[in-house]
Amino acid sequence: MSEPKQFPLQDCDPQETQEWKDALDSVLAFEGTDRAQFLLKTLMAYANSQGLSAPGDVNTPLANTIPVSQESKMPLADIPLFEKLTNAMRWNAIAMVMRAGKISSELGGHIATFGSSATLIEIGMQYFFHAESKDHGGDLIYFQGHASPGIYARAYLEGRLSDKQLDGFRQEITKDGLSSYPHPWLMPDFWQFPTVSMGLGPLMAIYQASFLKYLHNRGFAKTANRRVWVFCGDGELGEPESLGALNIAAREQLDNLIFVINCNLQRLDGPVWGNGQIIQEYEGVFRGAGWNVIKVIWGGLWDTLFEKDKAGLIAQRITECVDGEFQKFSGNDGAYLRQEFFGKSPELLALVAEYSDEQLKVGLIDGGHDPQKVYAAYAAAVATQYKPTVILAKTVKGFGMGKSGEALNVAHQTKKMPAEELKHFHDRFGLNLSTTDIEKLNYYKPEKNSAEMKFLKSQREKLGGSLPARNPACEKLVVPELSAFQALLEDSGERHISTTMAYVRILSVLLKDANIKDRVVPIVADESRTFGMEGLFRQIGIYSPFGQRYQPEDKHLLMYYREDEKGQLLQEGISEAGAMSAWIAAATSYSTNHVPMIPFYIYYSMFGFQRFGDLVWASGDMCARGFILGATAGRTTLAGEGLQHQDGHNFMMFGMTPNCVSYDPTFAYELAVIVQNGMQRMYANQENIFYYLTLMNENYHQPAMPQGAEAGILKGMYQFSGSGSGSGSVNLLGSGTILTEVIKAADILEKEFKINANIWSVTSFNELRKDMDTVDRENRLNPAENRKLCYVEQCFKNNTSPIIAATDYMKLNANQIRPAIHVPYYVLGTDGFGRSDTREALRDFFEVNANMIAYTALYALFEAGKIDKKALLAAQKKLNIDASRAEPMTV
Repeated sequence: MSEPKQFPLQDCDPQETQEWKDALDSVLAFEGTDRAQFLLKTLMAYANSQGLSAPGDVNTPLANTIPVSQESKMPLADIPLFEKLTNAMRWNAIAMVMRAGKISSELGGHIATFGSSATLIEIGMQYFFHAESKDHGGDLIYFQGHASPGIYARAYLEGRLSDKQLDGFRQEITKDGLSSYPHPWLMPDFWQFPTVSMGLGPLMAIYQASFLKYLHNRGFAKTANRRVWVFCGDGELGEPESLGALNIAAREQLDNLIFVINCNLQRLDGPVWGNGQIIQEYEGVFRGAGWNVIKVIWGGLWDTLFEKDKAGLIAQRITECVDGEFQKFSGNDGAYLRQEFFGKSPELLALVAEYSDEQLKVGLIDGGHDPQKVYAAYAAAVATQYKPTVILAKTVKGFGMGKSGEALNVAHQTKKMPAEELKHFHDRFGLNLSTTDIEKLNYYKPEKNSAEMKFLKSQREKLGGSLPARNPACEKLVVPELSAFQALLEDSGERHISTTMAYVRILSVLLKDANIKDRVVPIVADESRTFGMEGLFRQIGIYSPFGQRYQPEDKHLLMYYREDEKGQLLQEGISEAGAMSAWIAAATSYSTNHVPMIPFYIYYSMFGFQRFGDLVWASGDMCARGFILGATAGRTTLAGEGLQHQDGHNFMMFGMTPNCVSYDPTFAYELAVIVQNGMQRMYANQENIFYYLTLMNENYHQPAMPQGAEAGILKGMYQFSGSGSGSGSVNLLGSGTILTEVIKAADILEKEFKINANIWSVTSFNELRKDMDTVDRENRLNPAENRKLCYVEQCFKNNTSPIIAATDYMKLNANQIRPAIHVPYYVLGTDGFGRSDTREALRDFFEVNANMIAYTALYALFEAGKIDKKALLAAQKKLNIDASRAEPMTV
């Protein structure tokens, strides 16, 4: 194996070196750290100007960042109490998982993650994490998902969870027990953020911290003393989302944001980077991104050795070791550590000669397991200004699990420990358990009046109460009546507009409404001008924590680019996932801040669910409330942009999220009805739902809303025109922009073939399918009752004519309701990859244009025996339908 290159450590002039050190010591002593930092930066800049590439510009040695002399001190009397409580939590977490495993091996659970992170979490819980109180809005904490057993174990000691609830771990159906991981939907009073889909926690937290500043700057909440804490593993940082927005945090100087990286050097199957030093790599990444980096590598006993080691041999030995070796040191006994780490030279061995093998194993712990080191790091982090902070804490995965999992590659999958290892665990952590307690995996709770339990209670009382906790209480907003959007409910006359422009008009109405205008949070991922929203730049301003320090080049224009500290619009740049994370922060503000906000996130629909679907699913878990708008939706609406811009599937994908209400409206009045009703449901009735709405960029005539259409719009379908569901030769269904083709097809059928057609606007096949499934289940479970009709069946109750549906999405979209249609049903859709061409050409290619819809209606009548083959073939020719054309799906 080739060794990593190191700068030479040999010192050819020790006296000169000492003089430089003495000079720095003098500056630190008499002028402080700020002056010392200035001098170092000046010196580095000068070195670069002389062509000298100085080492160590993004990395420091693999050592603790905070010198012992500068550590904030944890109260000594607290340490034994802290250890007793943390060790009890370690045991209860293991007992809970193993007790579930005895019921069924299917249930599973993780014990190694909390083993490595217990000290990191508990120092925060005992000293730093504020709950919501009259004096504090509460810190927001993104816990490592796999550490959930440890969080439950703490809540058990606090009396928040019972033995019965712990015994229901991962048995939510049979025992109404605890969820596997942090899930607000399942435990709405406990968890705040779902984090087990790794990578999402760090990303969401960055935008959450930014949104706290947004609320503060706009005067909605006092958030200056609130912090966002993020716990995640070093392996988790391999997810692109984990590191993808670090520059945003530094750019906005989010000093309310603290990452705690549990660096146990292992991911799920083995080392994160066994051939290198992952902590050093991440230090470079975070420092390079502009973060304050605090490394917590070595526990207290190591300080003693470093002090003894005047020659710097330990530091050099540390530099030589890679993570695969560090993992093996942790997974073996003290004798192995003595031989393989210190045994490289007699001088190193001499440094530990006075320590037994047991003392080396137990005493030479990593910094992430030393409460004093972690306390000092947290204290330094909360004192940092103008920068986000990351704490890189070295730990051992499965700390204390011995041969069952401590530092083993199989640690993540380990769900149980043999009796002898449980006994070893008991002895190592000094637990007050009997042999029977160990054998039966009894939970352990110290006496109520014991010193440690009093300490547990008093520390949380000082910090405002128990965590985690979620409180969704918030005011109900007064939303405008539908009449406020009257202009959109009326005929547009000769003016043709798109539903995207209709959305902008809806925003304009909302931004003038006295009750909610300040609550509206427009969010865009750098496409405001594409969507015709540039007028908002001047009207409400683009949020920037620093205002606008320059004069924009377009200042002479009416709609110039205006940034403002109190700006309302969130313009998140070219990052759909980032903008979605900002939307989540706003959409959950009602619970995190008790300040309900109304976010509207608009973006190219194609760059939607398949790009950030994990965040959409998390939004459902978090009970988000707000609007997501997929603009330029449909496979054929975005003409020239081509394959990777044309969306024929995202609408259905949003339909997969249980509490997402999704619509594909065609007309401005449909959009107005849906938005108004959505605001009523989410912000007045406070339902835990959110909305996905498609928008199109195609301009066409906007008719007036038909009388009585409102209910059908919301249910998912209504009759747009025709003489009645039971009359007419055919029924034509359309949604989105393809409804305009359906209307043309009906006109062709009437004028060219003397056939009457009923036209139905389907605002949501997704919502129709949900209703169909609900009614189907009710009928199936209640056979003795009269059979109920789903809404689709009610619409076509007396119909005997064939039905043809066409959409700008895959055929699967309209096929969702096929079981509810009891006459011949024909579906047209846009399966396959998109193309660049005109809308007319695209709709012909995908076979969803007016001619193909009309021809399909004629074919349906032919199959029903209403017209003969000769008439059908004549119509095929007249409508320019080429029977030999290739199928779009296969082209």
